[in-house]
Amino acid sequence: MTTIVLPPEIEEPLAEEARKQGTTPELLAVDCLRKLFTPAPTIGKPADGETLFDFLSDYVGTVKGTTEALSENCGQRFTQGLIEKQQRGRV
Repeated sequence: MTTIVLPPEIEEPLAEEARKQGTTPELLAVDCLRKLFTPAPTIGKPADGETLFDFLSDYVGTVKGTTEALSENCGQRFTQGLIEKQQRGRV
């Protein structure tokens, strides 16, 4: 840990800004220094020629379930479901 002695021309504006932000001068100073000297986290960029699938491959998987293609005939399935609910008196 390092202690830094601030001259009055820095300490006073730092304290005032900390009051405005509702924090302490210490936390404000550490936050400012962190932004200056800590490298920003890198957002993973796809490499040249890498596809979206390659980029997301660690997050893509399968789910155990039906083999039925639920994304097909959605409108007809929805309509049929409404008809069945209506027949049961739930719509």
